[in-house]
Amino acid sequence: MGETVRLTSAPLEGDGDGFEYEAFHEAPREARRGGLVVLHAIWGVTPHLRELAGEFADIGYEVLVPSLFDRFGRGFAEKDSDPALARRQMGYSAATRWGLEVLDAVQAAVDALPGPVFVMGFCFGGTTAWLAAQRCHGIAAVASFYGGQISLYLDAALQAPTILHLGKTDELIPPADVEAIRAAHPDLPVHLYDAGHAFVAPSGYDEEAARLSKLRTLAHFARHSGVRSEA
Repeated sequence: MGETVRLTSAPLEGDGDGFEYEAFHEAPREARRGGLVVLHAIWGVTPHLRELAGEFADIGYEVLVPSLFDRFGRGFAEKDSDPALARRQMGYSAATRWGLEVLDAVQAAVDALPGPVFVMGFCFGGTTAWLAAQRCHGIAAVASFYGGQISLYLDAALQAPTILHLGKTDELIPPADVEAIRAAHPDLPVHLYDAGHAFVAPSGYDEEAARLSKLRTLAHFARHSGVRSEA
């Protein structure tokens, strides 16, 4: 039910080059809760993320999934992972400095949605979501899932309320990195699950971790939506 839309990059400082890129869009199918920007893993805008966008649209979010690698190659992913393309996709991630160089695309997606706007990211997108919480504006709250390079970016303060979801047996995020994050941000909610990497995605899916992390994310977004509870 979603559609492909085009956005124009919105640099955080100075004049931009007006780069146009694609995003997957889902309109809310219930009373609108807010906007949600979903940031993809190294594989790009996969079928799973397009399905996930629909799930959040079903409960009232207007969702954009920006294609953050459009400067390297356009088009959404046809598979949820592709080992044959792993080296290329990791190269794309590294070229963006793990998301730092695509925050103009993230900002444009945030700006395209009426508030409140939330950001959620996975793997590469989990690190990018962390960077967005530090450097972008207009974000009500952030949920980062297994961002493997967060430990490289611990010095800047978070400008939006943020939670992290990490797997206890994630080989890409060693315990030392988790402790470094906690030491740098002692008040940050860091949730650890009995799961490995990509526990929300098909490649590493863990039902309990996926379920609980989604519930915690929804509660986090609701807490920072600016809408007063009637309870």
